[in-house]
Amino acid sequence: MLSMIALLLGGLVCSYILTGLMRQYALSRNLLDVPNERSSHAKVMPRGGGLAIVITFSLGLSLFWVTEAISQAVLLALMGGGVLVAAIGFWDDHGHVSKKARMIVHILAAAWATYGIMLSAGLNPVVMPDGLLMLASIFILTWLVNLFNFMDGIDGLAGSEAVFIALSGGLLVWLAGSDVQALMFVLLAVSVLGFLIWNWPPARIFMGDVGSGFLGLVLGVLACSAIMLGLVDFWPWLILFGVFLVDATITLIRRMLRGERWYEAHCSHAYQHAARRWGHRKVTMFLNVINYLCLLPLALLTFYYPEWGWWIAMLAILSLAFLALLFKAGLPQ
Repeated sequence: MLSMIALLLGGLVCSYILTGLMRQYALSRNLLDVPNERSSHAKVMPRGGGLAIVITFSLGLSLFWVTEAISQAVLLALMGGGVLVAAIGFWDDHGHVSKKARMIVHILAAAWATYGIMLSAGLNPVVMPDGLLMLASIFILTWLVNLFNFMDGIDGLAGSEAVFIALSGGLLVWLAGSDVQALMFVLLAVSVLGFLIWNWPPARIFMGDVGSGFLGLVLGVLACSAIMLGLVDFWPWLILFGVFLVDATITLIRRMLRGERWYEAHCSHAYQHAARRWGHRKVTMFLNVINYLCLLPLALLTFYYPEWGWWIAMLAILSLAFLALLFKAGLPQ
């Protein structure tokens, strides 16, 4: 127990120090996010701080593997897929990478990660119905990679959302009886917390694509693994990811219906409309209140009463959809 606590505290300190070093690197290399008409910030800001999350989590996960707490299949699923997404994101943070190239890498990373977690769960992706499960997982993971990129638009939001999902997911799998799965979630949470100290409003560095894509994939892999292992079913995860899923999905649909180039950068998410009115700190805090006081209890309710999972999840999603529409998700400024 003491060794695990030391590891997690070490991860927090490591992430914090690496983020500071990454900030110095970004400033020295002119790796800066310059505000434009699609931005939600007004100051030039160094980016790429999410690399600290990638390195910290990867080091901790490697220690889990060395001590035989996790299998090689789990290590390769998380690090193989995660590093692919982080690498293309880090490249994009330094200069433009085509959308087609990014999408190809995201799909390959999702397929790699899915294959690994299916093997660790004793499933065979080349036979039915496991083959359909693999396709569904690849789609979900690819969407989550892009989802976190879309929603990383104001100070502290993507980081605090990742911490919430990781801690809540860790609680659920721990309640289901898997200490190892819970530790991986908590390791991810502390890896993000060290960065979040720098990114909390007013931010001193941005996460960048290297961090947002990595978080989307790793959180998705851990959630899909818990589903495939029979620890936690689908509905609690839908609720925990709800804030990001609903805002991004409604915004995407509305932009597509208006014939806009939905894949291009914009600032029409509900959280961005709200931030222009109330500021980054208040919006981030408000969404954290929704997460911890509303969504987490509902996710726990579906965990203990899975027969009511669909109804509880729909209650959560429809409530979030109402809020997203109220705050003009997908509408122009």
